[in-house]
Amino acid sequence: MLRRTLLYMARQPALRHWVETSPAARGLSQRFIAGSTLEAAINVCLRLKSDGVTATLDYLGENVTSLEAAAVSRDMGVRTLFAMQAAHLEPNISIKLTQFGLDLSASACERNAALLCETADAIGGFVRIDMESSEYTERTLAIVRHLYGRYKTCGTVIQAYLKRSASDIAALAAEGIRVRLCKGAYLEPPTVAFESKDDVDGSYMDLAEILLRTARYPAIATHDERIIQHVNKFVGDQNIAADGFEFQMLYGIRRDLQKRLVAEGFRVRVYVPFGEAWYPYFMRRLAERPANVLFLIRNLLRA
Repeated sequence: MLRRTLLYMARQPALRHWVETSPAARGLSQRFIAGSTLEAAINVCLRLKSDGVTATLDYLGENVTSLEAAAVSRDMGVRTLFAMQAAHLEPNISIKLTQFGLDLSASACERNAALLCETADAIGGFVRIDMESSEYTERTLAIVRHLYGRYKTCGTVIQAYLKRSASDIAALAAEGIRVRLCKGAYLEPPTVAFESKDDVDGSYMDLAEILLRTARYPAIATHDERIIQHVNKFVGDQNIAADGFEFQMLYGIRRDLQKRLVAEGFRVRVYVPFGEAWYPYFMRRLAERPANVLFLIRNLLRA
């Protein structure tokens, strides 16, 4: 119930202004966000690299209201790829298509994303096209397939809580498109998504096994130790090489677990968000961790 309430709150403009101007909320957001600038994000990536962890950078922002704003995000994406290359980091970014104009023009959005894929192709990088709420799933996959047909430097994300995901994963694996598997962090109706934690976890483990058996270099994105143990046992039983996939985690969450997996010989990549448009991302992180909500409420009431 708390999770659904927070995800609903994330869509309310008045509350957004209140939280964004709160020092307590901004302070807590820094736990999950690398900073407001590209330079700050690159420094975080360099620190991760020293721990044996790779990164994917996400310039925050979604549901832009003009194609001019979409172009700004596109240009930042290009800058980010080149900045990672210059810092001797793997050029790897994650993007949301609504930040590149999907709500306004599918063709303009695809052109913006294509420039990023073309840039990644030229410098040996990779563009992960994130999945947003279910209303965008079909359009996102259509653009991913178009771009993958031109550039092999892009992949996408599948959410385990969506009931359609098994068929999506089977198709993407057959096409050779790289997939990051996550649980899902948007407010969805029960007609399209599993509601109980047990059902979502069960779906996640089933889909992870399919990806690990059949897909090209899948990304297993989770902080759930029970699921990680399941995956580790599965890859051991199936003789799947540790360099044939990677675990992915969010910046600011379970650094201890990241280090442990690296020490055990697994590949780990951290999703590192940066920028000023942090509110929707921040609210989704709060929805995943109720203890953070109590901390925020106490500090908001004191302010």
